[in-house]
Parts: sequence; C-alpha cells; structure tokens
Amino acid sequence: MRLAKHLLLPMVTVAVVTLAAPAHADPDADFNSQLHGYGIYGPRDNTAWLGKITCERLHNGLDTTADKSAHFALINLPRGTTTGQSYQFLAAAIGTYCPDQVPVLTAAAAHDQ
Repeated sequence: MRLAKHLLLPMVTVAVVTLAAPAHADPDADFNSQLHGYGIYGPRDNTAWLGKITCERLHNGLDTTADKSAHFALINLPRGTTTGQSYQFLAAAIGTYCPDQVPVLTAAAAHDQ
C-alpha cells in the first residue's frame, strides 16, 4: 500500500496541475465524470458534496495532510473504494473545488520521495 501511494501521489499531482480543466457550466458533472474515469461511482450530488466538504476540511485545517484528507474520503466513499481511489478522489476534488490546495498534494508527494 505504501508503494502504491508513493507512486500514485506524484502522478496525481501532475495530473491535477497539468489537466486542470477550464471552468465549465457544471463543475459537479465534470467532477463526477472524472471520478467515473477512476472507477468511483456514486450519486452525483453526494460525490460533489463530499468533494466540497473535503476542500472545506482542508481550508479549515481539520485535515492538515493529504493522508488525513484521503482517509476522510475513503471512509465516506462507497464500500470497496481503494486507498488509491481515495487519493484520486482527493486530487479531483482539489482540482475542481479548491485548486489553492494543490500544495497539500505536492507536499505529500515530496514527503514520500
């Protein structure tokens, strides 16, 4: 699991930074489409809400690291979601709803190297 996170974080960080999509009329729909690409499925309103709450927790300092934030996502995403998917969810949430939090991902990637 540690190796998977070690390899996944740098790739996710690069993807968020380089593939950040321009603003669209419905960011929630775009967010869910991105999640579907990761194999994460759930009600659109629920996953969008979870993504926004994830960002709020980062902004408020409740989750101070990517590990804590990904754990929060993991326990709130559908059963069967993997640790890797929780980090993908985190990266998608940050890219969509709080791009100012990208340093949380880059810090985690730097820490694991």
